[in-house]
Amino acid sequence: MGYPDRPGWLRYIQRTPYSDGVLYGSPTAESVGKPTVIEITAYNRRTFETARHNLIINTMSAEDFPLPYQAEFFIKNMNVEEMLASEVLGDFLGAVKNVWQPERLNAINITSALDRGGRVPLPINDMKEGVYVMVGADVPFSSCLREVENPQNQLRCSQEMEPVITCDKKFRTQFYIDWCKISLVDKTKQVSTYQEVIRGEGILPDGGEYKPPSDSLKSRDYYTDFLITLAVPSAVALVLFLMLAYIMCCRREGVEKRNMQTPDIQLVHHSAIQKSTKELRDMSQNREIAWPLSTLPVFHPVTGEIIPPLHTDSYDSTHMPLMQTQQNLPHQTQIPQQQTAGKWYT
Repeated sequence: MGYPDRPGWLRYIQRTPYSDGVLYGSPTAESVGKPTVIEITAYNRRTFETARHNLIINTMSAEDFPLPYQAEFFIKNMNVEEMLASEVLGDFLGAVKNVWQPERLNAINITSALDRGGRVPLPINDMKEGVYVMVGADVPFSSCLREVENPQNQLRCSQEMEPVITCDKKFRTQFYIDWCKISLVDKTKQVSTYQEVIRGEGILPDGGEYKPPSDSLKSRDYYTDFLITLAVPSAVALVLFLMLAYIMCCRREGVEKRNMQTPDIQLVHHSAIQKSTKELRDMSQNREIAWPLSTLPVFHPVTGEIIPPLHTDSYDSTHMPLMQTQQNLPHQTQIPQQQTAGKWYT
């Protein structure tokens, strides 16, 4: 009451909207002697009816009921809300009492395995989260509980094997305990590490008079910074630009020197390729021009004489067939053919 959330030691769990909600936890030393008022507000989801109830928790000091011997068990087959049920917790304390045989035995703390960094179990085979239950007694630990500390069982735990505990059968009927995670604490042998805090006067030692920085700022010359920041990179860039310009412009051989060092036959071939390329580009721009000279015969195939072009520049080439016959070619050479003897039929 009066705070936005529960106390840090108090936890709340409710699995489903139709299951019971459970408040559980172990009060701290700051809560001793002071009542803790928990304001519970609930509402009906169908009718939106609201109800409010105040729960008062009175915490007493544990020094009035000393339990110096404490053992923490990890139960695999239980969830925290199942373990908090009075009959289940009573059955577990009864099993521990049969093994330990104390005069006074109480549950000190119950914590879910998820609050200790455990993983959420898979929703198969009715797997449980697990719960840690710490109990305290007024007598030393029994020999059965001490069996976990012997070297053989410690070795089996390091190999992820179950240790051999003689009193495990007293729990197995209802509680599946992981004996490798049991913790035995004997507070009678613990040495207090608390050191009394000696409070001083709260005054720091004298370090002299404080001198704040001056209000007037001294002028600063930025000419050197300008030279370093702009002038030097600009000079380097200019030198690189001049070197590149000399290499690209002053070291060129030129077209005349290239032609002098190139064979004549290679220059003729190159000139013919350039001429043919120019004619093809001109044809792509105008489809109704005369045929290019590069596609016409230059020499007579038999006599070797130079012959004029087939058509003049004024000839309309748009009506010319793609494949000319032998009759259409004026310079076609007739090759005599042998005629076979025989009868001819008309």
